[in-house]
Amino acid sequence: MAKVILKKKDDVQGSLGEVRGYARKIWLAGLGAYTRVGQESADYVKDLIKAGEAVEKRGKKRIDRELDAANGEIDSARQELRSVKGKVEVQLDKIEKAFDTRVASALNRIGIPSKHDVETLSAKLDELTALLERVAGKQ
Repeated sequence: MAKVILKKKDDVQGSLGEVRGYARKIWLAGLGAYTRVGQESADYVKDLIKAGEAVEKRGKKRIDRELDAANGEIDSARQELRSVKGKVEVQLDKIEKAFDTRVASALNRIGIPSKHDVETLSAKLDELTALLERVAGKQ
C-alpha cells in the first residue's frame, strides 16, 4: 500500500506542478495582455488625437471659407443699399422740390406772399429806410 500512496503523492505533486505552470502561464499572459493594451491604447490615443487635429483643421478652413463668403455677401448688400439709398435720396429731393413748388404756387394763388417775396420787400424796406435817414440827416 505504501507504494500506491507514494504514487498518488507523486501524481498530486505532478498535477500541482502542472497547475502551477498553467497558473504562471495565465498570469504571464495577463501581464502581457495588460502591457500590450497599455502600449496599444497609448498609440491608439495618439492616433485619435491626430485624427481630431486633422478634423479641426478642416473645420477651421471650412469656417473661414464660409465666413469669407458671408462677409462678401454682406459687403455686396451694403453696396447695393448705398446705391439704393442714393437713388432714394435723389427721388426724395425731387419730390420735396415738387411739393415746395406746388405749395408755393397754391399759396401765391390765394394771395399769401412767399418767403422770397417777403425777403425782397424787406430788402427794399431797408433801402428806403437808409435813404430816409440820409435825407433827414441833410436837413
